[in-house]
Amino acid sequence: MANYKLNEIPRLIVSILIPLVIGSVGSIVTISQIPTWYSTLSKPSWAPPNWLFGPVWTTLYILMGIALFLVWREGLNRSDVRFAILIFAVQLVLNLLWSIVFFTYHSLFGSFILIMILWIAILANIIAFSIISRTAGLLLVPYIVWVSIASYLNYSVYLLNH
Repeated sequence: MANYKLNEIPRLIVSILIPLVIGSVGSIVTISQIPTWYSTLSKPSWAPPNWLFGPVWTTLYILMGIALFLVWREGLNRSDVRFAILIFAVQLVLNLLWSIVFFTYHSLFGSFILIMILWIAILANIIAFSIISRTAGLLLVPYIVWVSIASYLNYSVYLLNH
């Protein structure tokens, strides 16, 4: 991240902490359900192992935070920056809501509908961020790939347990 000033470090830290904190809140509702409810569900043979989700999500949240920083540093005085950050906030809230709907309410179908809406929000976020910073948009590509896999997993779990 060349050409960054020392005074931008606090903004970078805040940008990374925002998705990490939201992800941590989501993990609070998730962790207790993994060995109990989630372990009782039928899952497809290709389902990722449980231990993989934590490191993948942590990495994705860090990438989201860096992308947020790259957009935010362009200035909140720009309407396209404010709009892109609003989309970022919406997709982050949807991300958290998915964990609540899936793991707290055990709604396999409701969480599938929600993850489809989340996928659309992530795509909109990639487009909005890319307009401001190509790098910021690219940093969100692994996120949409993972959520694509998670969407198919959610749908498969719904079908297997319906």
